[in-house]
Amino acid sequence: MSLSLAAPAATWIDDRAALDAWLAELPAEAAVGLDTEFMRRNTFYPQLALLQLGWNGRYALVDPLAFTVGDALRPRLADGPAVTVMHSAGEDLETLSPLLPAGPRELFDTQIAAAFAGMGLGISYRALVAELCGAELDKGETRSDWMQRPLTESQRLYATLDVVYLAPVHEQLRERLAQRGRSAWHAEDCERLKARASRREEEPQPQRTFRGAAEWPPAQQAMLRRILQWRDRSARQLDRPRPWLLEDALAMSLAQQPPASLAELDQRSRGQRALRAAERRQLFELIEQPVGEAELADTARIPTFPQGEAKKSLAAMKEAVDRCATELDLPPGLLCPRKVLEEYVVTAEWPDFLNGWRRGVLGDRLPALLPG
Repeated sequence: MSLSLAAPAATWIDDRAALDAWLAELPAEAAVGLDTEFMRRNTFYPQLALLQLGWNGRYALVDPLAFTVGDALRPRLADGPAVTVMHSAGEDLETLSPLLPAGPRELFDTQIAAAFAGMGLGISYRALVAELCGAELDKGETRSDWMQRPLTESQRLYATLDVVYLAPVHEQLRERLAQRGRSAWHAEDCERLKARASRREEEPQPQRTFRGAAEWPPAQQAMLRRILQWRDRSARQLDRPRPWLLEDALAMSLAQQPPASLAELDQRSRGQRALRAAERRQLFELIEQPVGEAELADTARIPTFPQGEAKKSLAAMKEAVDRCATELDLPPGLLCPRKVLEEYVVTAEWPDFLNGWRRGVLGDRLPALLPG
């Protein structure tokens, strides 16, 4: 199917009255297709560049650069009974969080639904549309400049296509979920996705993902945590990507071998695009402060990689997850990713990821496999 034939006309909306009028025609419980185009090349926060809406063959391209769209969307999507249909919604929800702080009231993520429906983990929208609707989508504008105005005709067609097929995909997947008895599980994972995307505060233990520092002394792990938290706060304040302030390797180097002087920090941090003189001085003063007992106690240890008996337990857990996934006809990665098992087998602390419906199917299987 060609691009022009696949994309019906969409209404261009660049003022509040027009958006209100478009939304007013939707039934209260409509299933509304939603997608965004955003830019995140030079900023910490994604910049919303375009909002696409679709319902019952009607499509709208909403220009958020022309007016504030959140006040119009919240009554319909956040407070009302409408279902918001999106594909792989994580980054879109993060982009929309200033407008919809808690996300849409009811989210139906088609990528998550496809995984529960036996179509594989992380399927793309293009592949899903091809499988369920028999249409081939052109992805030529994926890396386009969406902040430019006016948008090209090709950009408009591409953006419209991103919501054209959400309705038939939603209908088919909703039916498949019901047939499999997976609707509640899907809804739970959509709520989890919304909660993760709407989180505003910084990660309290960012060092835990730096597995290469797992064998470091506690004081160095605490210093790494301090540096990473400073990086996150500064990146938010400056609205610049974290690596522009400190790349991961430099953050680890500074924690392991703190600079003896501001001049040394200047020399070691050359090339960090957002680390100006004021930020360098602030960082140096932060690193100069010794790690105290309270900070040590508050710093969670970085999980080590499984070794010895833990490695054997990991293999047994992975086998149990695979077997359970086969029984449920689910992708093993949807049920429990390997990295979750790796942390569980080392810490023996039940992971948050495995709460909810996952605890119901794995709660009696995995604890017995922990190393003795």
